[in-house]
Amino acid sequence: MDKAIRWLFRQPRKIKRLIILAVDIIFITLAFWSAFIVRLESLEQVNSPNHWWVLMVLVPVSLLFFIRLGLYRAVLRYLGYHAIMNMLFGIVMSAVVMVLVSNYLDAFLPRSVPVIYSAFAFILCGGVRSSAHAIYNKSTEWKKTPVIIYGAGDAGRQLHIAFRLGNEYRAVAFIDDNSALHRSLLHGVTVYPPSKIPWLVEYFDAKKLLLAMPGITRQRRREIVEGLEHIHLEILSIPGIADIVSGKTRINDLRELSIEELLGRDPVAPFPELISANIRDKVVMVTGAGGSIGSELCRQIIQQNPKILVLFEMSEYALYMIEQELSGICQRSGLKARVMPLLGTVQRQSRLETAMRTFGVQTVYHAAAFKHVPMVEYNVVEGVRNNVFGTWRAAEAAINCKVETFVLISSDKAVRPTNVMGTSKRLAELVLQGLALRQDGPRFSIVRFGNVLGSSGSVVPLFKKQIRSGGPITLTHENITRYFMTIPEAAQLVIQAGSMAKGGDVFVLDMGKPVRIIDLAHKMLYLMGYRIKDKHNPGGDIEIKITGLRPGEKLYEELLIGGDNKPTQHPRIRTSNEAYLPWDQVAKLLAELHTACDLYDLFRIRDLLIKAPTEFHPQDGICDLIWMENNETKDIINPHDNKQKMKTSPSNNKNTEQIEDEEVIQLSRRYL
Repeated sequence: MDKAIRWLFRQPRKIKRLIILAVDIIFITLAFWSAFIVRLESLEQVNSPNHWWVLMVLVPVSLLFFIRLGLYRAVLRYLGYHAIMNMLFGIVMSAVVMVLVSNYLDAFLPRSVPVIYSAFAFILCGGVRSSAHAIYNKSTEWKKTPVIIYGAGDAGRQLHIAFRLGNEYRAVAFIDDNSALHRSLLHGVTVYPPSKIPWLVEYFDAKKLLLAMPGITRQRRREIVEGLEHIHLEILSIPGIADIVSGKTRINDLRELSIEELLGRDPVAPFPELISANIRDKVVMVTGAGGSIGSELCRQIIQQNPKILVLFEMSEYALYMIEQELSGICQRSGLKARVMPLLGTVQRQSRLETAMRTFGVQTVYHAAAFKHVPMVEYNVVEGVRNNVFGTWRAAEAAINCKVETFVLISSDKAVRPTNVMGTSKRLAELVLQGLALRQDGPRFSIVRFGNVLGSSGSVVPLFKKQIRSGGPITLTHENITRYFMTIPEAAQLVIQAGSMAKGGDVFVLDMGKPVRIIDLAHKMLYLMGYRIKDKHNPGGDIEIKITGLRPGEKLYEELLIGGDNKPTQHPRIRTSNEAYLPWDQVAKLLAELHTACDLYDLFRIRDLLIKAPTEFHPQDGICDLIWMENNETKDIINPHDNKQKMKTSPSNNKNTEQIEDEEVIQLSRRYL
C-alpha cells in the first residue's frame, strides 16, 4: 500500500491531473444518481432519456467550473482552506446547472435533489482530495523530526502550520503557561503545561524544543531556559517580531537560541536627545570601524542621519565588509548619509589629520585598539604603540582639526591591570585626561565597559566552535568571571555617554552582574542539545577542560578604580571621578615609553608601565615572542634593576640608559 501511494505521488503532474479528473467524473455521476435514490428510494421515476441528457450536460459543465476555479492546479499535499471553498463554490454552481438544464429539458427534479446532490458531490470530490492530502502527510510524517513548540499563541500555531507543509519537523505537542489552554487541541495537537516536558520528550522522542514567543522579555526567556537545563533537548527560537513584520525572515526560519539572548538584558530605549546630539547632520569618524564595537557603532550612527560617516580602518577586508553593509542599509532605508571608507593606521597622525580636514570631521569615536590580552602580551611593543600612541595621535589630530567631540572606547581591563593590554588602555585614558586639561579643543571623554557578547575576542564564538567540533571546551580557570553586555547595547550607551561629556569625563557602563565562564559553558551546551561529560556523567557528550590562566589574565574584572562614582541622566551610565596626571608628566612618560619601544627594550617598557599611575601589577614575566626567542639561550639581566649594561642589538654600542637619556631630552623638547 505504501509503495502504491509513493508511486502515485511520484507521477508527473499531468498524470495526476488526469487521474483526479477521472475520479471527479465518477463521483459527480455517482452523486447525481444517489441524490435521486435517497429522495425517491428508487430510480423508476427518473429512468428517462431526459435525465441522462441532464447528466451528460452536468458533468462537463461541472468540470469546466472546477478548471476555472483552479482545482486541478492545486497541489494536493498543500490543500488548504482556499481550495476547499473553491470546491464548495464549484459544487453549488454545478447544482444550479442541474436545476436549469432539468427545467429546460422538462426532466422530473424534486426540489431537495439538488441539495442532496451538492452534499454528496462535495463529500465525494472534496473527500478524495482531503484523503489524498492526509495520506501524503501521514506517509511523510515518519521522516520528520519530532519537536515540541513552547507557546500556543498565534506564532506557535503559524509555526505548526508551516511545519505541516514542510518536510523537516512535525509538532508533537504544544507547551503553554496559560492553564486555560491545557488539554485543548490546536490543529490536532494537544497543549500541555511546562511540567509535562520531560514526559513528552521521552514519550514522543522529541529532539528539539522551539520557543515560539517572539515578544517575551529576555528575563522570561532566561527563566524558561533555566527550567529546561536538566533536559537533554536542543532549544531553537523563531525570529523576533520586528524581523518577521519587516519581511527579513519568515516565522519558520528557526535559529539557535543565542547565549546573548539569555545573558543580555532587556534594552532601555535610547534617549533621543542623547543618541542624536553628536551625530545628526554632522560629520562623524569611527576609528577601528571594522571591529566588533566599531562596526556596531557605525550601524547605530548611520540610523541617526549623519551628513558623512568616515570609516577609518587598518584592515582592508574589515573595511570592505562594513562599507558594503552600511551602503546597503542606506540604500534600503533611503538614508542620504555619505559613507567614506578610509584605510589607515591611527599611529599616523598625518593620515588622520588629512582625513579630518578633508571631510570636516566634528565627532570622533576612537574604537581602534588591540584588545586580545594574550596577543598583546606576545607583541608588547606593537600593543603599546597602537593603544597608547595611536590614541595620542588621534587625539592630537582632533585638536589640530578642531573636532568638537572625541570619545575613547576603553575597557574594564584598564582597572588595576595585570596585563599590558589593560595597562595600555589605562595609559590611553591618562593621555586623554591630560589633553583635556591642556587645551580648549574637543570635549574628550572616556567610556569604559567590559566584555561584549559575540565579539571577535569573546569566548562565545570559541565555545560554539569547540562544541560543534565535538569538544572539549577549553576553560582557563573554573572560577573565572566576566561582565558581559550585548554589542548593540554597548554601542548605544557609548553614543549616549559621549553626548553627556563636558571634558575629561570617565563614563562607566552598567554591566549588570558578573558571570562565571564555566556557567556560560554549561548553558551553551544545554542550548545546543549536548550533555556535559565529567566524572559524575561519564556518558556525556562534551567535557570541559581546564587549561590554566593565560599570560596577563585575571580571574575577575572591575569597572571602577575608586569608589567615587555618580549617576547620570541615563540609568545605565555612571560617571567616575578618578586620578589623572598633568600633561607635562604624561608627555614625559610618553617620551620615555617611545624611546623604549624604538629600542625594543622590554625591561624598560615594563618598568615604565609599573611606575606609571596605572596600578599595573604583572602576574607573569615578559611574554613577548620576539624578545623571548632572541633571549632564549641567554642569561636575562634587567639593566634597570642591576645597573648593568646590555646590548639591545648587535650593531648598537651604546648602553640602554645613554640612548634613553638622549631620546628623552629630544622628545621632551618636542612635546612639552
